[in-house]
Amino acid sequence: MTTAAEPGLRERKKAATRQSLHAAAMRLAIEHGPERVTVEAIADEAGVSRRTFSNYFGSKEEALLYGDYQRIHLLIEQVRARPAGEPTWVALTAAAEQFYLKLGDLDPQWVAQSRLVRAQPGLVGAQVQTFAALERDLSAEIAARTGADPASVRVKMTSAVFLASLRVALHIWLDKPPGTNLWELVSETLAEAGRGFA
Repeated sequence: MTTAAEPGLRERKKAATRQSLHAAAMRLAIEHGPERVTVEAIADEAGVSRRTFSNYFGSKEEALLYGDYQRIHLLIEQVRARPAGEPTWVALTAAAEQFYLKLGDLDPQWVAQSRLVRAQPGLVGAQVQTFAALERDLSAEIAARTGADPASVRVKMTSAVFLASLRVALHIWLDKPPGTNLWELVSETLAEAGRGFA
């Protein structure tokens, strides 16, 4: 018997299919370039129908960027777990530290995806849409912590600046020599951005 916190078999199967489609999209994009990848090819690679693909993702870009979506949702969960009385930017920074240190050695597929996105204008646009949706989720979490209106300027600015800081740090890191510590760059970027939110 599963508890409320544990996903049932159906949910686990759905999550596995979604992950399989994302992995297939990434393999094909790395091998052939994202512009040459089709939804049909992704579905074939994952061993599912085109219709099944459409049940999980609205486009190949969405499938490719699903890793970003997962990572930011994990980060939002880390924010949710921070002590209630913690100042917002302190909580966000502590959650980011937990998140990046937990990542440990970076998944080579994530690094490859990040490089792919930078090189493809179509993927950059899709990533902006993905982050806009995640920004709304993060704003809701910040509002819940502070009792503020989720649509307030302060809440919206805080979530937007936080996520932009993570993106800036990642793009700087991608241009650095191998072995550069990503968390150190993220920490520096968040400290710089956080001066206005302290």
